Amino acid sequence: MILEAVLQTGCRVAGLAVVSPEWQAMIEPRNFARIKLTTSCLAEFGSMTQRNQSLVHYIWLCLELQEYDCTKCTPHHVGGIGLSNADNTLLTTALQNLFSTLSTWEPNGNLLLDISVHSPSDADHWFKYLTFRPDIPIPPDERDLDLCTQHKQQSILAGPSNYTHGWIAGKPISTPSTCAVLKVFDELMGADAFSNGEQQNEWWGQLPLVPAVTGVLLRQQTRRRWKPTALAHMFARFPNLQEIHYEPWRQWYDIEQNWVDLYFRILFDSLTTSTNLQRLTLFENSNRQYARPFFRLLGDNCSLIRVPNAEVSRAVAKLSLQLEHLSASFTVDASYFLNACELSWKWPRLTSVALTSRLLTPNASPLKLDNLLQTAAGVALRMPKLRSMEIWNGREGLAMLFRYQLIGAEQPAVLTWRGTWEFTLRPPVVKAWEAVALKQCGHGAIIVGELLDAGVAESQGDAIHHLKFLVPVIRPVSLQQIRMEHRIREGVHK
Repeated sequence: MILEAVLQTGCRVAGLAVVSPEWQAMIEPRNFARIKLTTSCLAEFGSMTQRNQSLVHYIWLCLELQEYDCTKCTPHHVGGIGLSNADNTLLTTALQNLFSTLSTWEPNGNLLLDISVHSPSDADHWFKYLTFRPDIPIPPDERDLDLCTQHKQQSILAGPSNYTHGWIAGKPISTPSTCAVLKVFDELMGADAFSNGEQQNEWWGQLPLVPAVTGVLLRQQTRRRWKPTALAHMFARFPNLQEIHYEPWRQWYDIEQNWVDLYFRILFDSLTTSTNLQRLTLFENSNRQYARPFFRLLGDNCSLIRVPNAEVSRAVAKLSLQLEHLSASFTVDASYFLNACELSWKWPRLTSVALTSRLLTPNASPLKLDNLLQTAAGVALRMPKLRSMEIWNGREGLAMLFRYQLIGAEQPAVLTWRGTWEFTLRPPVVKAWEAVALKQCGHGAIIVGELLDAGVAESQGDAIHHLKFLVPVIRPVSLQQIRMEHRIREGVHK
């Protein structure tokens, strides 16, 4: 009874494992279930967990790059941007040490590897609102977004005034320059780390396989972008990989985005060889505040709104044939995805799908939107285990969701629309989805609509929050960070 009471307080209880064998048996699973790793403790990681490897289910590899001062927070030219040799050595050494240790672990069926990379200085200059947290369920006392925002603002106010970086009284008064943005959006494991592709291939190839890892998290709090080909190599070292949650940031230059999309296609093509992969959540983050200085500088060569790539969408569509769950936001467009699906394709395992579509806007062509939703229904007929398909769009100023949901074998399916403008499901669309429902449950479908207040979509994060997805399209902690950061940047208090 005493132990149960102590555990419920939420305090640190690691030391209590020495009280007795009974307490040790209860406390150690709690101590070892979730582990935070930094570069300073990687060398000891193997010995610390030698006896309790089977208890570990989540590892947060939190890598801190070198700190920097104001002479480097806003490089004077693009050539001054890039990871230092010391930072690249830190990354490669940390990954090598971690993979070497984990390669000796026996698979226990559930080990999630969460990798974050940042410099502690990132939040000292232009981007004071940044937070870096493990991927944990949000505690009840942190679910109040206004309260979390106030706490972060108070921590910003506690520091010195920073007119140089456009912060006064806890609020930004100017936007970062292009070089300041590029500083925190450096490339990881790319050209700075390896002199050529052959050297990169050799380095990844010498890493041992890690059968124990079953899931990988790469969350949006890592502004610096992993090179997609590096990720293809990394994922290949995990033969039992079952789920990937990948939240990259878009490129600011269109020409660079085109190159990255080429590498994205290679990445997703490579995953088709991963026979154990079941779940893929892909969320590409963006921020108009970051894009605006590039748009002012480059005009038509920098799109304020991400333009998806048809070839990337096709690669993800092909990959979906082996998945149980797919969520692909902004990098993939529903139109490209559905049009890439061949008539011979079948999805024997897929139970849930969520895709974004640029057609879900108030001024879109009704005919094109009808064609999209009818095509989606036609594809859904070849997904015998499908329980939900969600097609949506959300950004600052708009939010809309279309959902097909199978409730149960003896109940009609539900067609839901929820958004910031009136949306009509026209008869051809309803008929197409009723055919899906009749095939799956023997009943038709009912229609449910919900008109949201136009003001709820103050940011992309707010739009996602109010659309209420059946399966999250982004990690809950990431969504909270996006919403809080927007409120601090824009001075929103509600």
